[in-house]
Amino acid sequence: MESDCRIPMACLRPKVLALHALFWGLVSLRVFGAALLSEEKTTATKAAAVPCWQVEEFVVASDCTFCADFQSILIPACSVTGYVEKINCTKSSKDEYKSCRSAMMEEHIFWKFEGAMLGLTVIFALLVVARQRSLDRQASEKVRRQIESI
Repeated sequence: MESDCRIPMACLRPKVLALHALFWGLVSLRVFGAALLSEEKTTATKAAAVPCWQVEEFVVASDCTFCADFQSILIPACSVTGYVEKINCTKSSKDEYKSCRSAMMEEHIFWKFEGAMLGLTVIFALLVVARQRSLDRQASEKVRRQIESI
């Protein structure tokens, strides 16, 4: 008589359960650790000098452009996205650089995402077909054994 349980008995072995607990423990530690580290970084940046564009109004002097190699070294804002825009703060009349997201970069990221999703769709469709064939084979084998036993 077959069991209605969908969890294979091999998954309930103590070693497998311990490995699952260890894996998910490490994953959660990684996630919560990253969250804690980002909170520490934000409190550290609050103590530092705040850029003028965060506290006052500004005008964009030059549109979002790609950072050249020498700009990446000189301008810290380039390290965030690789694109910067030059802004002019109205009250303090300071010229500063602010990191920005380019439309071309966003489109590139979008198509990478679409490609990844298409690839995953193909992989999982193949897995479904393989699993269905396996189940069909098992069912026909079971029917064959039942017919032979008669």
